[in-house]
Amino acid sequence: MDHFLYRDGVLHAEDVPIPEIAAEVGTPFYVYSTATLTRHFRLFDEALEGLDHLVCYAMKAASNQAILTTLARLGAGMDVVSGGEYRRAQAAGVPGERIVFSGVGKTREEMRLALTGGVRQFNVESEPEMEALNEVALSLGTRAPIAVRVNPDVDAKTHAKIATGKAENKFGIPISRAREVYAHAATLPGLEVIGIDMHIGSQITDLDPYRQAYGKLAELTEALRADGHDIRRLDLGGGLGIPYERSNSAPPLPMEYGQVVKETVGHLGCEIEIEPGRLIAGNAGLLVSAVIYPKSGEGRDFLILDAAMNDLIRPAMYDAWHDIVPVTEPAAGAEKRPYDIVGPVCESGDTFARARAMPPLGAGDLVAFRSAGAYGAVMASEYNTRPLVPEVLVHGHQFAVIRPRPSFDEIINRDTMPAWL
Repeated sequence: MDHFLYRDGVLHAEDVPIPEIAAEVGTPFYVYSTATLTRHFRLFDEALEGLDHLVCYAMKAASNQAILTTLARLGAGMDVVSGGEYRRAQAAGVPGERIVFSGVGKTREEMRLALTGGVRQFNVESEPEMEALNEVALSLGTRAPIAVRVNPDVDAKTHAKIATGKAENKFGIPISRAREVYAHAATLPGLEVIGIDMHIGSQITDLDPYRQAYGKLAELTEALRADGHDIRRLDLGGGLGIPYERSNSAPPLPMEYGQVVKETVGHLGCEIEIEPGRLIAGNAGLLVSAVIYPKSGEGRDFLILDAAMNDLIRPAMYDAWHDIVPVTEPAAGAEKRPYDIVGPVCESGDTFARARAMPPLGAGDLVAFRSAGAYGAVMASEYNTRPLVPEVLVHGHQFAVIRPRPSFDEIINRDTMPAWL
């Protein structure tokens, strides 16, 4: 569910008409719904009711400071994967004890940053990383709390580029080596082993992979405890999918996911962490664009938009589907025709949809990409010297620009000339 609905024939973000935002901000732009962000966070929090738990938002999905602050005030922790994200989380008011530091390539500088600023735990992904973290912690006269990320070799049945829990993926250590690695961690005086981390992928629409992975995690927990490790926290990752294509069957709900968690690891007495990102932010955002030209081609028609692959790269990168709807609601029974919906970038890959059934649209008409709140603005670039898309947050009848569109002078003046020029 989201809070983007037609009212009197016009698409609204909560109580604000989309054309009103477009008139003030210009197109293209991203718009997020506070009500949707809030609802989706609370669904996860309620799904784990009865367990000691923390919902850590995976901020790589959408990391604008206004979004982070909205979630932080609801009690969210943050899952960060870089020093920059760590700084963003702190700037949004998230205390160190609610920040989990994940990622396969943490540098010593990032480790030092988190240890001095406060961190809930590091999710350690390799033995070389473990050794480096031990050295940094000792140099600071402290101990680093860690959970080792184990790879359960479970197929999450998702896109190959966002699968993380199979044997061939770069993430974590093989679960078959976990006891050996934990034994080594226990010998390093700068580390404090507190738990286990696992994350099997993104956009998962079937609960069975979770059930398999968490079953393996429960067995590992008991084995490590038998080895003398104080396993008191389980980080279960995130990855629950969202309904990008509304005509398809809906993915599992957070409450159903929570039931799997309780059935598989609830008996262990561990504190549970989860790291949802897409399901919190995905349906909370739209990308709004205007038609520049309709164009007739050889055997096909095009809608050329002012949004492009640099603004929303998911279709080009993953062949991802986004429902694309006109901002002005079509009349009941309006005839539709197939269009290739494309952007103006000089790449054939700058295509959002092929042969998508749409009502007739003309120059200046607005369209909205649904489910664009996650991995949209955060993955945008200035390719073709196209300014980054502005972001807007709606709260009831109010809206505010939370990241402005840079001017061309600002873009160009970031470059500096060498002395010989």
